Amino acid sequence: MITDSFDPNSEAVISPESFRPRQHYADIAILTFSHEIIEAVLDEYPHRQVSRIQGVNGQNPVWLVQAGELSFIFYMVAMSSTLAATDVIELNCYAGPSKFIMFGSAGALDPDATRGRYVIPTEAYRDEGMSYHYAPPADYIKIKNADRLAGMFETLGIPHVKGRVWTTDALYRETRDQIRKRRSEGCIAVDMELAGVQAVCDFHGFELFNFLQTGDVVDQIEYTPDGLNEANHSLEKFDIALRIVGIIDD
Repeated sequence: MITDSFDPNSEAVISPESFRPRQHYADIAILTFSHEIIEAVLDEYPHRQVSRIQGVNGQNPVWLVQAGELSFIFYMVAMSSTLAATDVIELNCYAGPSKFIMFGSAGALDPDATRGRYVIPTEAYRDEGMSYHYAPPADYIKIKNADRLAGMFETLGIPHVKGRVWTTDALYRETRDQIRKRRSEGCIAVDMELAGVQAVCDFHGFELFNFLQTGDVVDQIEYTPDGLNEANHSLEKFDIALRIVGIIDD
C-alpha cells in the first residue's frame, strides 16, 4: 500500500546528479504556476537563463533574476504534487536554491474565511502520492514555516488567514462528500501541490514558504470558475514574494 512507501534507510537508485552536475547560482527561488506572471516579471527585471529542467516532453528554463540588490531563481513550476516536488529537487541541484517561496491559486472551501485574504496553510491533507515517499504516513503534514510566514504578512500589512488545506492531484474527483469531510476537519482551501512539496522540503532540509489566493469556490451548489483567472495570474503575489525574499535574504 502507499502508506508503506516511506523508506528513509535505503539508498535511492537515481539522483539529479545522474543526469547533470550540481550547480549553484542563488540561495532563494520564487516559484509560480503562471506563464503570465513569468512573462511580466521577465519583461520588468534583468535576468538570464542559468539552467533548465528537462524531460522527454520538453525543457523549462530556469532564470536568475536581479531585482535591485536581490538576486533569486525564478521558475514556472509544474502543476501537481509529484511534478512540483520533483522540480524543487532538481532546482536545488541544478541552480542551488534551498529556500523556496511558492504561491498559486486554490479553491475556496470556506469563502467567508478566505474572501479578500491570502491563505497561509498550516497543515495539508495528503490526498496525493508524492508525500508518502518522503514522510511517514499520516493524514496531514505540518507546514512548518506557517507561523513565520504569517508574521511576515503581519509586518507587511497583508490580509491573510491561517488554516488547513486539502492537497489533491485529482482535480475532477473533488466530490461533494470529500469536500464535506475536509471542511469538517477545518480545511479552508484545496490545492494540488503543497503536501508533496512540503514533504520533499522536510526530507531534504529545504525551507518552504507557501501562500495561496483563492479564486473559484468549490463548496457551492453549481460550480463556476469565477475568480480563478485572477487568482492564477495576479501579479500582486509576485510582489509579495519579492518582499519576502528581502526578509529571508537578510
